[in-house]
Amino acid sequence: MSALAPHRGVGAGQYIVTGGTRGLGMATARALAAEGAKVVVSGRTEKSVADAEAELGGSGAAAGVVADNADAATPGRLIGVAHDAFSRLDGVLISVGGPSAGTSDTIDDGRWRADFESVFLGAVRLSRTVAEELADGGAIGFVLSSSVYEPIHGLAVSNALRPGLAGYAKNLANELGPRGIRVVSFLPGLIATDRLRELDALTTDDADAARAGIPLGRYGTPEEFGRAAAFLLSPAASYVTGVTVSIDGGARSAF
Repeated sequence: MSALAPHRGVGAGQYIVTGGTRGLGMATARALAAEGAKVVVSGRTEKSVADAEAELGGSGAAAGVVADNADAATPGRLIGVAHDAFSRLDGVLISVGGPSAGTSDTIDDGRWRADFESVFLGAVRLSRTVAEELADGGAIGFVLSSSVYEPIHGLAVSNALRPGLAGYAKNLANELGPRGIRVVSFLPGLIATDRLRELDALTTDDADAARAGIPLGRYGTPEEFGRAAAFLLSPAASYVTGVTVSIDGGARSAF
């Protein structure tokens, strides 16, 4: 008999996706749902959460929660909803809105603290709490940024916090591996989300020049990110852990 556990497809899973009402989180939730998985998505407003829940199949297929990753009560609330709605939990994708834009001389202590609570500590807290619930393997995914490898002009907070989270994620993979829990970090490049359009509006950089620096010659789509993330969260990627996966059309120059 094979030493490997029986393969289960994405359709067998139940997942939490934070920031799951828009952008890369929503794209991943859609991809998971399209494969038959059940999802709990969180967002900042009642309307965005209700709309996302309906789009993802409504009661029995999806559940929405208004939550802020910076709130220490959020992990318990999300896990409680997952158990109430679907009886078990197989993984989480931790995604939040991008941290404050700005250079190091324009970001005050208040903005640093707020972004640290949301982007860094919120992610650590949620991953730690979910890990306690994953008794039979599972996966934890972090949506980070290409700033893990190369600072992005005008995003000093991301340049500081995202590499730290990548280190934390690798450490977590080492700690949780003996329990069969996998940890993967996703590094999106230039993906055509509302966030990217907001950042493009703040800069005078030439978007055509930015696309020219991508070997595939274009911005990625949220759907392309979502499909890749859904696969890597699923048991189909059962031997992938402790890695940072660039989803950037080949833009990263190093291998």
